[in-house]
Amino acid sequence: MEQVIARHARAAASWSWPPFWLVAALIGYVIVVFGPVLGDGDTYWHIGAGTWILQHRAIPHTDPFSYTFAGAPWVAHEWLSEVLMALAYKAGGWNAIVALYGAASALTFALLARHLARWLDPLGVLVVVVCAAACVAPSLLTRPHLLALPLLVLWSITLVKAKRRGTAPSLLLLPVMTLWANLHGSFIFGLVLAALIGVEALVDTTADRVSVARQWGLFLVSATAVSLLNPNGWHGLVHPVQLMSMMSVASITEWKSPDFQHLQPIELVLAALLYVSFARGVRLPLPRLFILLGLIHMALQHSRHQMVTGVLGAVLLAEPLGRAFRVGDNPAPERRPMVRWILGGFACGVIATGIRVVHPIARTDDPVSPISALAHVPAQILSEPVFNSYGFGGYLIFRKIKPFIDGRADLYGDDFVSDYLTATAPDRTAFERLVTKYQIRWAILHAGTAVADMIDALPDWRRIYADDHAVVYVRKGGDTRLPTGRTDN
Repeated sequence: MEQVIARHARAAASWSWPPFWLVAALIGYVIVVFGPVLGDGDTYWHIGAGTWILQHRAIPHTDPFSYTFAGAPWVAHEWLSEVLMALAYKAGGWNAIVALYGAASALTFALLARHLARWLDPLGVLVVVVCAAACVAPSLLTRPHLLALPLLVLWSITLVKAKRRGTAPSLLLLPVMTLWANLHGSFIFGLVLAALIGVEALVDTTADRVSVARQWGLFLVSATAVSLLNPNGWHGLVHPVQLMSMMSVASITEWKSPDFQHLQPIELVLAALLYVSFARGVRLPLPRLFILLGLIHMALQHSRHQMVTGVLGAVLLAEPLGRAFRVGDNPAPERRPMVRWILGGFACGVIATGIRVVHPIARTDDPVSPISALAHVPAQILSEPVFNSYGFGGYLIFRKIKPFIDGRADLYGDDFVSDYLTATAPDRTAFERLVTKYQIRWAILHAGTAVADMIDALPDWRRIYADDHAVVYVRKGGDTRLPTGRTDN
């Protein structure tokens, strides 16, 4: 009888729930693979840049894409992400792009959930992961920042663990920084975080502070040094700072403050954090509190930083939340038949990918893809200077058409972007000044915009095509023959 009971007990144990980090990984993958993650025009020009790099086997240091800034200095600081995107697109089109980003999302949430599980019970892990995911959701797009997100989580977890052990992080972590610096400019957050966690280690230590300062200082200097191992050298290090200091970025949606006229994910997360803090008395070391306040400030200042605040805040709050809820440290989690669960999770991922392949993504006209509109542009004027909506610039590059402007605000600079915004306000004088200066012959713009209405009233311009997303104009002297098909709303 005892043997039978033992056998049933072993069988029951073998059917235990899968580890939450694996569940989080699968959910993160599926959400990206089947979600609306292709809604940003920058995806197009990133693929175009990666394709250029593969074709020329070189990293561009001057602009090869626009006609307004052709040959101007350009820091291709996301070159490695762009190469990965180009390779994925070449291998499997848009299905492979979303699979690549799905893998990055899966790894991000797997690392985060595994770290949280050390300090929180399953319900706590679920709540914090959901809060972090809510902050990531507005930035869940197929752009390089998502490829760098797993490195942010890995880097921050390793820093926090090292500080708790009373040592500086191992130099074996440094290759992560090199990889990160070639994927996305957010690596600058990693360097700042290393400095601040080092200060926290210095404040909290009861050992020799000189030794602690020396260890963390060596790590920070080494991390900064290896971040320079990129095709742009020190330009890659200062470029993120220069970009964030530009005045014109405030006009770009992701660089604007969140619109609290509508419910924002960060709003719910901050409300939950305040509740837990007051109800449970969550206590943070002073340096870590300053980090958290800085992250909140960044999230309220620029919408794009909600993502960093969500995942990095979850890492930094894991231990304080665990202590507040009296869960404590769980360095040796329950043993599970991990091989079986990992194989099962991999099989689920393969099935999800198979479903995506069977139902492939087909791009159609949308706010960043003027596919039909561009198809109606007479071939003889496609190589002529164009005036385009900001959101269409990426698609033009993808189609090997030189745009007036695209998502690389760092290339164009404050003055040029300001002139563009003034012209599209709209301002007829400013618009005609640009037309004359750059000899613009045609325009492709978002339908229903004020600048499109203005051009409709100009005698030197003629509308040759319009649909629900885009409208095309040709200036007198260009080919104004109307193509077949729909030409007006």
